[in-house]
Amino acid sequence: MAEAPPLLALEGLKVSYGGIQAVKGIDLVVGRGELVCLIGANGAGKSTTLKGVTGLQPVSGGTVRYDGEDVTGRPAFELVRRGLAMVPEGRGVFGALSIEENLAMGAYIRSDKAGIREDVERAFALFPRLKERRRQTAGTLSGGEQQMLAMARALMSRPRLLLLDEPSMGLAPLMVQKVFETVIAVSREGVTILLIEQNAKLALEVSHRGYVMESGTITLAGEAKALLHDPKIRAAYLGVGA
Repeated sequence: MAEAPPLLALEGLKVSYGGIQAVKGIDLVVGRGELVCLIGANGAGKSTTLKGVTGLQPVSGGTVRYDGEDVTGRPAFELVRRGLAMVPEGRGVFGALSIEENLAMGAYIRSDKAGIREDVERAFALFPRLKERRRQTAGTLSGGEQQMLAMARALMSRPRLLLLDEPSMGLAPLMVQKVFETVIAVSREGVTILLIEQNAKLALEVSHRGYVMESGTITLAGEAKALLHDPKIRAAYLGVGA
């Protein structure tokens, strides 16, 4: 019996942004059930990689394979229907809508009302703070609460693959901890995750494997624990002498 292909495979992916080639032919694989992180400094090309995967930025070369199928350049809404969801950098919640209404927007591709209700309660179990404020408008929430809502809304589509773009950005340390606890919980439920993150230490601590990106290329890849103890990684991203 043939082995199932990885859930996501980038092969020689190139993405240009504003006339500059921001992603320069990278290879990256996320296996089913894995939590994989892509770390690197600001401007390395991490977020542009996700935009290329999700069709938000045109791919100038290479291939995006999802569940073994070439989906290069497919629009984001089509990928959502196939089970791929993304939480963008900056969260992007609907500020004028309530928490409950935001969650309903996350389930727009679904028609199973009982299942949607179940998933709303599941979201509230993952994020009790959202349950307390369920009728509050999203624009009045703190940054951390908005990040929780953005993740909960993405989970409402019942994704097989969840792309998280800088979930810790701009959050207080205690809220960063809560967000990462949730990332671990979602991963343990069987959702495959590709995590883009500037906080290299936290990302590597929660991931199975990691990739390091510099100036649009992958410079290191391996088991997360090994990368966490790599002298070059420690010196460049963890503030520890090599």
